[in-house]
Amino acid sequence: DMTFRALKVLKEATLIAAEDTRHSLKLLTHFGIQPQKLISCFEHNEVKRVSEILQVLEAGGSVALITDAGMPAISDPGYLVVKAVVEKGFKVSPIPGPSSVLAALAASGFPATPFTFMGFLPPKTAERRTALLQVRSEERTLVFFESPHRLRATLKDMLNVFGNRAGAAGRELTKLHEEFVRGRLEDLVKHFKDQEPLGEFVVIVEGSERLDRSTQEKWAGVSIESQLSQFMAEGLSKTEAVKAVCKLRDLPRDVVYQIAVGLKPEADDGGDSEGSDLLG
Repeated sequence: DMTFRALKVLKEATLIAAEDTRHSLKLLTHFGIQPQKLISCFEHNEVKRVSEILQVLEAGGSVALITDAGMPAISDPGYLVVKAVVEKGFKVSPIPGPSSVLAALAASGFPATPFTFMGFLPPKTAERRTALLQVRSEERTLVFFESPHRLRATLKDMLNVFGNRAGAAGRELTKLHEEFVRGRLEDLVKHFKDQEPLGEFVVIVEGSERLDRSTQEKWAGVSIESQLSQFMAEGLSKTEAVKAVCKLRDLPRDVVYQIAVGLKPEADDGGDSEGSDLLG
């Protein structure tokens, strides 16, 4: 997707600062644009490029800042450049273009007003789960970015922390191989277990349901162990009891599962094979 205004800016810019000059040169060549000057501006050299960009602006020139995909400064390089340019009093004008966040929201079928954008989650498991726990009770639609090589682990963590909520994963949005996978988080985990994740992903998860106050008060003085035992005594399997407790108490799935594993045999339903599949 390309606008006439974007093409005009790229043609007239004194300097084009690009996240990857090789990718950007393909784009420019496709539209027959020969840049006056093209430099790289990515995560590891953005600070150094600020002074060069300011020099061009101070001399009366113009600079176009572009990234490989998406919008500069939105989980992409560009924030430091924009901040420095604004502080020096120069004009910064956004040029509308594809936004994977908004494209994914619009096609997801989830409420888009309001929503919470989380960007990329931490790559390490413990830190990623901590970040998910912080928004577990968020009632707004949640939007995340994720890379293909971490998608499977992230979806499993989401299932364990959020429970089996509805979700959607969109990849390569507005590009040739655009694809959406929709369903419950369990469905997404299974889909990408069978199919190799390819391309950059936007993952959307429905917000948390507001817990009924009377339900919270009912179980306030009851331990999780007792609640699990009571549900299983009423005929629920261990798997079903864990799911019920997670929903009623708004607790992460893996936390309740670990408690269920530690229950005494007489409180168990005898379904060891059932319990072993709780974490998918």
